[in-house]
Amino acid sequence: MTLAQVEATARAAHAGQTDKAGRPYAEHLQAVAEGVRARGGDEEQIAAAWLHDAVEDDALPPQWLREAALSGRTKDIVLAVTKRAGEPPEAYAARILATPGALLVKESDLAHNADPARLAVLDEATRKRLTEKYTRMRALLGLVG
Repeated sequence: MTLAQVEATARAAHAGQTDKAGRPYAEHLQAVAEGVRARGGDEEQIAAAWLHDAVEDDALPPQWLREAALSGRTKDIVLAVTKRAGEPPEAYAARILATPGALLVKESDLAHNADPARLAVLDEATRKRLTEKYTRMRALLGLVG
């Protein structure tokens, strides 16, 4: 798949979804993909950024990912950044760190999730909870500073 095809697939899969702030979910996907590109990521990582929440959010079934015309590395990154139900944050972080290319995608995802402008529209309790969650994950991934 080309990057344009991956983007179109991700946008279609998440059509109608909104983020916690009520914005179209595709805006988050685009921001993460652009963040990966800006951080020097390659096409496989950018493709994974577009798809990073697709399986986790049930926007695309795992079988689609297995059968998609994507590189094994892109698929590995998507699976690495896909949280599993009941999984401890430490195990999630370890999987990301063990998967070549995944850390950059997760770093971009966390950067957009923790964007103060994005968090500002949330209620105080949600903002505090998410800020703590993202800070902890950054620490587990060694993304301090």
